[in-house]
Amino acid sequence: MAQIRDMAHTPHTHASDDGSRHEHHGHEHHDHDHHHHHSVAAGLRLAFALSTALNLAFVVIETVFGFLSHSMALLADAGHNFSDVLGLVAAWTASILAQRRPTQRYTYGLRSSSILAALLNAIILLIAVGGIAVEAGQRLFAPTPVDAVTVMFVAGAGVFINGVSAFLLGQGHHGDLNVKSAFTHMLGDALVSLGVVVAGAVILATGWLWFDPATSIVIALVIVFGTWRVLRHSLDMALHAVPPGIDAAEVREHLGHIAGVAAVHDLHIWPMSTTTTALTCHLVMPGGHPGDAVLTKIADDLHARYGIEHATIQVETGDPEHPCVLVPDHVV
Repeated sequence: MAQIRDMAHTPHTHASDDGSRHEHHGHEHHDHDHHHHHSVAAGLRLAFALSTALNLAFVVIETVFGFLSHSMALLADAGHNFSDVLGLVAAWTASILAQRRPTQRYTYGLRSSSILAALLNAIILLIAVGGIAVEAGQRLFAPTPVDAVTVMFVAGAGVFINGVSAFLLGQGHHGDLNVKSAFTHMLGDALVSLGVVVAGAVILATGWLWFDPATSIVIALVIVFGTWRVLRHSLDMALHAVPPGIDAAEVREHLGHIAGVAAVHDLHIWPMSTTTTALTCHLVMPGGHPGDAVLTKIADDLHARYGIEHATIQVETGDPEHPCVLVPDHVV
């Protein structure tokens, strides 16, 4: 009744609409993609290494000067930056694991580790925000003298370090939520540190000690606002939701209009990683299996139209004597 074809998007020969055959120069294309992929991966590893080292050093400096200057804003920012170091390490580790080959146990490889890292990154940040908000609330009602000059100097260094980190990561995220989440945090940190500089300047000019913990609360709100979208997106990915930008109904309609297809069922579209999308479906084709060239073209079209790189298509004839057990669609 059924034949299953795994149509991962790889170089191949396919039939064009006019029936002629066109051969892709697969080896040259594969070599080009291979070298480009490895150069991007190497660039990301360097960006993660430098960003992690810079931020870890800055956390130590900021913590020391935060205690010395009695600045809650600096200590809050240090706690936030330490959570970002953990997030950077998680994202860095996931980017390495995602490159590993599939095994008999992990048949898709470890690509989905990038989704877990993005989710972990968001959760760590929100936990850090809770600690910042509690401590800042206590300091708001019992302000502590602050060395405003030290606060401004250290936070200014944070603007530079986080700005450099954001620049390094921003060069290579290419739509990867895992890397993009790290980039977003670094960019947010640069803006937050700038806010601490402003707080130090205000305290120096006015003597308003309450302005330091008030700034910490604003920092916490900024972090929540910037993290919520990443948390929601990574949680959707972890639950295998259809990726943003892909309309499942439109994909179903596209498949249903393929010549020879009478019905489409058991359609699933989900993220295999923060950069790769997969699809499985059953196509009812009463005329029988259309041939590899047709399935290859379907996979090409899914990749070109919707960015779906890994398509697995099962062909059925609709024989009433052997109905598919995965009809209707709510059966999984």
